[in-house]
Amino acid sequence: MRPLTARLPAASLLALLALGTLGGCSLPAWMAFPPQVRGNKVDPDLLAQLVPGTSSRADVIALIGSPTAKATFDDNTWLYIGEVTRPVIAATNTVLDQQVVVLTFDGSGVLRTVERKNQDDSVPVAVVSRATPAPGNDASFLQQLIGNVGKFSPTQTDTSRSRQGGATNPGNF
Repeated sequence: MRPLTARLPAASLLALLALGTLGGCSLPAWMAFPPQVRGNKVDPDLLAQLVPGTSSRADVIALIGSPTAKATFDDNTWLYIGEVTRPVIAATNTVLDQQVVVLTFDGSGVLRTVERKNQDDSVPVAVVSRATPAPGNDASFLQQLIGNVGKFSPTQTDTSRSRQGGATNPGNF
């Protein structure tokens, strides 16, 4: 009897090797997705150049760019939101690093405070899973399909009126 490797073609051996490699908990480093920067991740060296009390809005935009968002009811609070994620097969992205920089300006546009927030400062949000009620009845698809049978009847047409031209309908206007 021949050994097992002699009976299996080379493609089968490669497939078995690939399944054995992918069967682990994670992909090997050479097959993993690279990290992706999302949003506006502020460079700490550039952020250190901003001086509260002297830097203006124009200085901030020139140095680190436009904010990701402004506070909803306060144009004097700018938010720079950035995160580094890594795609995961058959799942949502894994967050590797998350940061929010909050810049607060006074009424004349001078920088007052610089706050750094990270993933530890985040607050979990509970999502409520409810359905918004819609007006109408709760009929199934089959009930809707059968319920429309007989509601529409063909209309009878008068052949004398559908004729083009003539004294009663000149030119079909």
